[in-house]
Amino acid sequence: MEKTINTERLEPLIFRIRGHRVVLDADLARLYGSSTRALNQAVDRNRERFPADFAFQLTAKEFGALRSQFATSSVQTTDAHSERGNRSQFVIGSQRHRSRDFRPWVFTEHGALMAANVLRSEQAVQMSVFLVRAFVRLREQVAANTAILKRLAEIDKTLLEHDSALRDLYRKLLPLLEPRADPPTRAIGFHTDLDG
Repeated sequence: MEKTINTERLEPLIFRIRGHRVVLDADLARLYGSSTRALNQAVDRNRERFPADFAFQLTAKEFGALRSQFATSSVQTTDAHSERGNRSQFVIGSQRHRSRDFRPWVFTEHGALMAANVLRSEQAVQMSVFLVRAFVRLREQVAANTAILKRLAEIDKTLLEHDSALRDLYRKLLPLLEPRADPPTRAIGFHTDLDG
């Protein structure tokens, strides 16, 4: 099991659906050393422990969008991921024992912890710790990205203000930068004011 923990990054298994970060039931079952069917049965037996903000079933549209996302990402899969298998084949193919109409369940961070509790296996408990840490890392990345975006917006605003001030300064300096008109030349020789 330790080898699985070290070689597999958990962040790619986490998706954003309905404003929640979630893990698919098939991925969660695999991480917890269980079958998807056993996981879903345990959840069904303990339905009161899984409110809508812990676990929910995908709509057909959400599942279709997720499947197309896997199909797109499978084109970009590298050989480093080949030992784990093609991600899109795993998600779609792991459910080959299900009917085509079945839509998977997804679990939020709290739902994944609760699933480890209802499965009651040592591997589920150990893997739930790693999964929660993955959720936390993603939250920290989002917070860092938000802070960076806020700072960039402040810099952009400052640059726009400076740009406006520089434009005003340029407009004021422009008359001073224009060449002066040649002063009238005086005729050579002695002149009196009466010659005028």
